[in-house]
Amino acid sequence: MNPTLPLWIICALITLGTVFYVFYLPGELHLGPRKSRLAFLRERKDVVYENLRDLNFEYSAGKFPDSDYRSMKASLEEEAASLLAEISRLENAFPDSIRANKGVRF
Repeated sequence: MNPTLPLWIICALITLGTVFYVFYLPGELHLGPRKSRLAFLRERKDVVYENLRDLNFEYSAGKFPDSDYRSMKASLEEEAASLLAEISRLENAFPDSIRANKGVRF
């Protein structure tokens, strides 16, 4: 018997086990609740506002040069404005009963 044969068998079994572990999908996946477009936009708006607060704090601590601060602040404010415009458009496009139930899905 070849002395390297058991080593090859062990390597093959480890490789097969690894491939199975990585690519195996269980029968049932739990993906979590589905978000509406409106809920996603509100969540994103909160993140952008938090980023603006952090940016202002770090700028006042002297971590950013003036030009970088202005460009990043303008970018975040532009994103916040577009988010607020889309949130407003979606809220005005659907009746209150649908919004209250968070039934707006896209």
